[in-house]
Amino acid sequence: MRALIIDQVSQNIRAFLEERGAQVDHVFLPSHDELKEIIESYDLLVMRVDPFIDQEILDAAKNLKAITVAAVGTNHIDLEYAEKKGIRVTNAPGMNSNTVAELTVSKMLDLARNTIPANNTVKEQHCWNKYVWTGIELKGKVLGIIGLGKIGTRVVELLRGFDMKVIAYDPFLEDKEFARRGANKVTLEELLEKSDVISLHLPLNNETRGMISYAEFDRMKEGAILLNMARGGIMDEDAAYSNLKSGKMRGIGVDVMSCELAGGAMKGESHVESPLFEFENFIVSPHIAGGGTIDGLDLLGDCVIDHICEIFGYRR
Repeated sequence: MRALIIDQVSQNIRAFLEERGAQVDHVFLPSHDELKEIIESYDLLVMRVDPFIDQEILDAAKNLKAITVAAVGTNHIDLEYAEKKGIRVTNAPGMNSNTVAELTVSKMLDLARNTIPANNTVKEQHCWNKYVWTGIELKGKVLGIIGLGKIGTRVVELLRGFDMKVIAYDPFLEDKEFARRGANKVTLEELLEKSDVISLHLPLNNETRGMISYAEFDRMKEGAILLNMARGGIMDEDAAYSNLKSGKMRGIGVDVMSCELAGGAMKGESHVESPLFEFENFIVSPHIAGGGTIDGLDLLGDCVIDHICEIFGYRR
C-alpha cells in the first residue's frame, strides 16, 4: 500500500503505516496541479484542509481508495464525486475540541483585556501607560455560542469558572441538549441582540457562508466581541471591517480568514493582506486552532489511524 501525507499531521500516522509495510511519502502542501500530477499511484491520501480536492484530482487518483482528513471539516473535498468514484472520505469530528476551545478562550481574554495592543505598545514604542488599556471582565457577561457541538460545548465548560451567562443557537440540536450542555436555547436574532461575546463554532457550507454579515452586525450590542475559530467565509469580512471602523465592536478575534478559500495551499511562506489588519482590536492567527498543539495533532492522528484500520484491515 502507498500512502501520501500532504500536511503537518501527527508523526504517529507515518510510524503506524511504515510499521505495517506501507510506503509513505510526505509532500508538504502541494498545489492543486502538483497534487494532480503525483497522486495517481497512491492508495491513501492523508491531509488536513489544503488544497481543494476537486474532480480533476479525483480523476487523476487512479488507485485512491481513501482520503483521511486529520481535521473536522470536509468542505474542501468534492464529497459527491468522491463517493461516485468509490473513494472513502473520513474526518475527525470532535477530536480537536479542547484545542480549539482553549484558543477561543485565549482570544476572548485578549480582546476583553487589550493584552495584544498593550504588549505591542510596550515592546515596540517603549511606552508604559496603564491608563489607555482599561478592559472589561467576563464575569456576568452574556456569551452567545452559535453551534453548540463538541467544540462549542467545550468552550462553555472552560468558561464556567468565569460566571458568564451562556445562550446558544443551534438548529440541529434537540431542546433538552441545550440545558445539558450548560446553555439556554435562543433564536439567532436573540443571541445577536443579547450577547456581549459571540463565538462561532459551525462548519462552512452553503447555509453558513456569509452567515454573519451586515444585518447580523446591526443586531449586535455596542461593544460586543466576535470570535471565529471555525472557518473563513462564515463571517463577512467587509461587514466586519465596517463595524470595526465605526467603533461599534469592542473587537474581533479570528483563526481563519476568507483568503484560505482561494484554492491554493497556504504554505508557511504565504503572504496575506486584509484591510482588517489596520485595527488593533482585530486579532488573528494563521489557522492554528485545530492542529496547533502536539496534543491536538496526536488526538487527530489516533482518529486517522482508526479509520485506516477500518478501511484497509490493519490492526492497532
